[in-house]
Amino acid sequence: MAVYTVHEPPLRSGMTAPDPERFVFVRDGFYVWAFLLAPLWLIWNRLWLALLIYLVVIFGVAQALHHAGVQPGGRSLVMLLISFLVGLEAGTLRRFTLARRGFRNVGVVSGTNMEAAERRFFRDWTAAGPGGPSDSAGRRPPSPSPAAAFHSPPVVGLFPEPGGSR
Repeated sequence: MAVYTVHEPPLRSGMTAPDPERFVFVRDGFYVWAFLLAPLWLIWNRLWLALLIYLVVIFGVAQALHHAGVQPGGRSLVMLLISFLVGLEAGTLRRFTLARRGFRNVGVVSGTNMEAAERRFFRDWTAAGPGGPSDSAGRRPPSPSPAAAFHSPPVVGLFPEPGGSR
């Protein structure tokens, strides 16, 4: 089952509630296309800053390895490892870019595929009332008071109570 983070778009002028069509779901995990075709994947997803950093790093590492006298096989292995890193962190790169564009992370949802995750999220989102889990001003419901933390279930481990010792 895949896990997705859900990102709410910033409100456009004159809007009181976010448009569900503009929500973005970012899958957690390895992105094969980002690994195989990193620059094209970055362009396709409009991750311009990440693309610029990727190109600078690739060029810098290639020059450093060349001047260090590393054989072509070693240079290829390093480039492969950098591409593997892009594949691993592709979801994080998308989340970072969305945050820079003003999107808010509003939750995590899982599903067998993106469509199932979207259905599950919006079912819960609409059940929370108009405007989803936050009100029209974008405020979240207040978090529980610090006193509520003492009524939590016991801590599992060496210490039976939070902050306590044996």
